[in-house]
Amino acid sequence: MLAGTRCVVFLKKEDFPLIRRTMALLALLCVLATPALAGVVIKGSDTVLPLSQKEAEVFLKANPKVSISVIGGGSGVGIAALIDGTCDIAQASRAIKTKETKQAQAKKIDPVQTVIAKDAITVVVNPQNPVSELTVEQIGKIFTGETTNWKDVGGPDMPIVVYSRESSSGTYAFFREHVLGGNEYASSALLAPATGAIVQSVSQTKGAVGYIGMAYMTDGVKSLAVAQESGADYVPATPETALEGTYPISRDLYYYTNGDPTGEAKAFLDYVLSPEGQKIVAEVGYVPVKPVAGSSE
Repeated sequence: MLAGTRCVVFLKKEDFPLIRRTMALLALLCVLATPALAGVVIKGSDTVLPLSQKEAEVFLKANPKVSISVIGGGSGVGIAALIDGTCDIAQASRAIKTKETKQAQAKKIDPVQTVIAKDAITVVVNPQNPVSELTVEQIGKIFTGETTNWKDVGGPDMPIVVYSRESSSGTYAFFREHVLGGNEYASSALLAPATGAIVQSVSQTKGAVGYIGMAYMTDGVKSLAVAQESGADYVPATPETALEGTYPISRDLYYYTNGDPTGEAKAFLDYVLSPEGQKIVAEVGYVPVKPVAGSSE
């Protein structure tokens, strides 16, 4: 076509519906090709999951323009996502490992740790089980498979069915280190993908035993009082004993960010640590690390 030549296209009336559909399809493709605003992505520990979900729910009511996504999967999954740059906050029920720190440094990621709550890992059995207290050593022998019958720890003649979290869980790692002394779990242990699955399985199995975050306690399972050693006091898992550190299997719960948090991630983390956010920590079933709203402290 010669420069300056005008081109006129004549359309038939019956062509209009096809043109409109084509224009609509092109508009949709433009929308899909435009990157969506991800907002704040929080990923990791199933123990911390219900807390993050509730905190986000309340925070978003006051900040409706903010987008927050909360995903479980285990502490290891969350920390790996932080290292890979696919989440803003990694929620964890254990401290970051040395090898994970090295992996982060190799990718120029600077994991900054913030303690947001405290927890007591609660050892639970079926409510029909008469056993109500064990020492840390007895629990360790049960979960490593050395003790396989409840009669060996003062209970009925009944096989012990062990339920554990999967290896990506921070609770799995903490329990192995602090209760099993670093030894391996029993090969017969049944691995659950989430804490809720342990609660359900123990509630349905008379000889079962498992461990859960304190916030997951329900009437369907019975928690055991735990003594640090034979002859010591048996201490129940409560917010008070977790805060005091008298319950032998107490721990911190964490958020990890890449460097000091900024923007919406900082606003959310600041809210979690505020008196209102710490009140939610208590309501969910964990232990606040700072004074809560309405506290005289």
